[in-house]
Amino acid sequence: MLYVRETIVGPMAIGSDGEFITHLYLPKNTAELVGFGKKEPPVVKEAFRQLELYLAGKLKKFDLPLKAEGTPFMKRVWKKLVEVPYGKTASYKDLAIASGNPKAVRAVGMANARNPIAIFIPCHRIIGADGKLVGYGGGLELKTWLLDMEASHSLEELPGR
Repeated sequence: MLYVRETIVGPMAIGSDGEFITHLYLPKNTAELVGFGKKEPPVVKEAFRQLELYLAGKLKKFDLPLKAEGTPFMKRVWKKLVEVPYGKTASYKDLAIASGNPKAVRAVGMANARNPIAIFIPCHRIIGADGKLVGYGGGLELKTWLLDMEASHSLEELPGR
Protein backbone atom coordinates (compact mmCIF):
# COMPACT_ATOMS: atom_id res chain seq x y z
CA MET A 1 0.00 0.00 0.00
CA LEU A 2 1.14 3.57 -0.67
CA TYR A 3 0.94 6.50 1.72
CA VAL A 4 1.61 10.12 0.81
CA ARG A 5 2.60 13.19 2.80
CA GLU A 6 3.70 16.67 1.92
CA THR A 7 7.38 17.33 2.75
CA ILE A 8 9.55 20.43 2.52
CA VAL A 9 10.60 19.33 -0.99
CA GLY A 10 7.11 18.33 -2.16
CA PRO A 11 4.76 15.35 -1.85
CA MET A 12 6.44 12.00 -1.25
CA ALA A 13 4.87 8.56 -1.15
CA ILE A 14 6.11 5.61 0.84
CA GLY A 15 5.19 2.05 -0.06
CA SER A 16 5.03 -0.68 2.55
CA ASP A 17 3.91 -4.25 2.94
CA GLY A 18 3.02 -3.40 6.55
CA GLU A 19 6.32 -4.73 7.91
CA PHE A 20 8.97 -3.30 5.57
CA ILE A 21 9.45 -0.12 3.54
CA THR A 22 9.42 -1.24 -0.09
CA HIS A 23 9.26 2.04 -2.06
CA LEU A 24 9.80 5.75 -1.77
CA TYR A 25 8.45 7.97 -4.53
CA LEU A 26 10.06 11.38 -4.94
CA PRO A 27 7.94 14.50 -5.59
CA LYS A 28 8.50 14.37 -9.36
CA ASN A 29 7.01 10.84 -9.45
CA THR A 30 4.33 11.05 -6.75
CA ALA A 31 1.82 13.02 -8.86
CA GLU A 32 1.36 10.01 -11.17
CA LEU A 33 0.35 7.65 -8.35
CA VAL A 34 -3.16 6.71 -7.24
CA GLY A 35 -4.68 4.55 -4.52
CA PHE A 36 -3.18 5.93 -1.33
CA GLY A 37 -3.95 4.39 2.05
CA LYS A 38 -5.42 6.51 4.81
CA LYS A 39 -4.25 4.80 8.01
CA GLU A 40 -0.47 4.51 8.04
CA PRO A 41 0.96 1.39 9.68
CA PRO A 42 3.62 2.03 12.37
CA VAL A 43 6.52 1.31 9.99
CA VAL A 44 5.28 3.99 7.57
CA LYS A 45 4.72 6.52 10.36
CA GLU A 46 8.30 5.92 11.50
CA ALA A 47 9.62 6.18 7.94
CA PHE A 48 7.93 9.56 7.45
CA ARG A 49 9.18 10.71 10.87
CA GLN A 50 12.76 9.83 9.94
CA LEU A 51 12.38 11.29 6.43
CA GLU A 52 11.15 14.60 7.83
CA LEU A 53 14.06 14.73 10.31
CA TYR A 54 16.52 13.93 7.52
CA LEU A 55 15.11 16.64 5.22
CA ALA A 56 15.43 19.13 8.10
CA GLY A 57 19.11 18.15 8.51
CA LYS A 58 18.50 16.55 11.91
CA LEU A 59 19.01 12.87 10.98
CA LYS A 60 22.05 11.51 9.21
CA LYS A 61 21.37 7.78 9.21
CA PHE A 62 18.09 5.94 8.77
CA ASP A 63 17.10 3.01 10.94
CA LEU A 64 14.25 1.37 9.05
CA PRO A 65 13.37 -2.14 7.87
CA LEU A 66 13.88 -1.92 4.11
CA LYS A 67 13.01 -4.52 1.50
CA ALA A 68 14.07 -3.62 -2.02
CA GLU A 69 13.29 -6.14 -4.76
CA GLY A 70 15.95 -6.63 -7.41
CA THR A 71 18.62 -8.94 -8.77
CA PRO A 72 21.46 -10.12 -6.51
CA PHE A 73 23.80 -7.63 -8.24
CA MET A 74 21.35 -4.75 -7.67
CA LYS A 75 21.05 -5.69 -4.01
CA ARG A 76 24.86 -5.67 -3.67
CA VAL A 77 24.99 -2.21 -5.23
CA TRP A 78 22.19 -0.93 -2.99
CA LYS A 79 23.98 -2.31 0.07
CA LYS A 80 27.07 -0.34 -0.98
CA LEU A 81 24.98 2.81 -1.54
CA VAL A 82 23.98 2.75 2.13
CA GLU A 83 27.69 2.76 3.03
CA VAL A 84 28.38 6.08 1.26
CA PRO A 85 28.62 8.50 4.21
CA TYR A 86 26.22 11.35 4.80
CA GLY A 87 27.54 14.52 3.20
CA LYS A 88 29.91 12.61 0.88
CA THR A 89 29.68 11.44 -2.71
CA ALA A 90 31.11 8.54 -4.69
CA SER A 91 31.33 7.85 -8.40
CA TYR A 92 29.68 5.04 -10.32
CA LYS A 93 33.18 3.61 -10.79
CA ASP A 94 33.82 3.73 -7.02
CA LEU A 95 30.56 1.85 -6.51
CA ALA A 96 31.44 -0.73 -9.19
CA ILE A 97 34.76 -1.41 -7.46
CA ALA A 98 33.10 -1.62 -4.04
CA SER A 99 30.48 -4.01 -5.46
CA GLY A 100 33.21 -6.39 -6.62
CA ASN A 101 33.13 -5.74 -10.36
CA PRO A 102 35.26 -2.73 -11.42
CA LYS A 103 34.14 -3.02 -15.06
CA ALA A 104 30.42 -2.94 -14.23
CA VAL A 105 30.08 0.85 -14.21
CA ARG A 106 27.04 0.81 -16.53
CA ALA A 107 25.40 -2.01 -14.57
CA VAL A 108 25.94 0.00 -11.39
CA GLY A 109 24.27 2.95 -13.10
CA MET A 110 21.28 0.80 -14.00
CA ALA A 111 21.04 -0.59 -10.45
CA ASN A 112 21.23 2.94 -9.09
CA ALA A 113 18.46 4.07 -11.45
CA ARG A 114 16.25 1.16 -10.37
CA ASN A 115 16.64 1.79 -6.64
CA PRO A 116 13.02 1.62 -5.38
CA ILE A 117 13.75 3.26 -2.03
CA ALA A 118 15.57 6.48 -2.97
CA ILE A 119 16.86 8.64 -0.11
CA PHE A 120 16.59 5.74 2.38
CA ILE A 121 19.03 3.96 0.04
CA PRO A 122 20.96 7.14 -0.87
CA CYS A 123 21.46 6.91 -4.64
CA HIS A 124 21.59 10.73 -4.77
CA ARG A 125 25.17 10.52 -3.41
CA ILE A 126 26.46 8.95 -6.63
CA ILE A 127 28.03 11.28 -9.19
CA GLY A 128 29.91 10.99 -12.47
CA ALA A 129 33.63 10.15 -12.53
CA ASP A 130 34.32 13.78 -13.50
CA GLY A 131 32.55 15.02 -10.36
CA LYS A 132 29.48 16.25 -12.24
CA LEU A 133 25.94 15.50 -11.18
CA VAL A 134 24.26 12.99 -13.44
CA GLY A 135 20.73 11.58 -13.62
CA TYR A 136 18.40 11.29 -10.67
CA GLY A 137 14.84 10.00 -10.66
CA GLY A 138 13.70 13.04 -8.69
CA GLY A 139 15.51 15.43 -11.04
CA LEU A 140 18.89 17.12 -10.74
CA GLU A 141 17.37 20.04 -8.83
CA LEU A 142 16.31 17.71 -5.99
CA LYS A 143 19.64 15.84 -6.13
CA THR A 144 21.49 19.15 -5.80
CA TRP A 145 19.24 20.19 -2.91
CA LEU A 146 19.82 16.89 -1.05
CA LEU A 147 23.60 17.01 -1.54
CA ASP A 148 23.80 20.68 -0.51
CA MET A 149 21.63 20.03 2.56
CA GLU A 150 23.81 17.09 3.61
CA ALA A 151 27.02 19.05 2.99
CA SER A 152 25.85 21.99 5.08
CA HIS A 153 24.77 19.76 7.97
CA SER A 154 27.85 17.56 7.86
CA LEU A 155 29.96 20.69 8.48
CA GLU A 156 28.26 21.00 11.86
CA GLU A 157 30.19 17.92 13.01
CA LEU A 158 33.64 19.48 12.53
CA PRO A 159 35.59 20.14 15.75
CA GLY A 160 35.65 23.75 16.79
CA ARG A 161 32.32 24.61 15.16
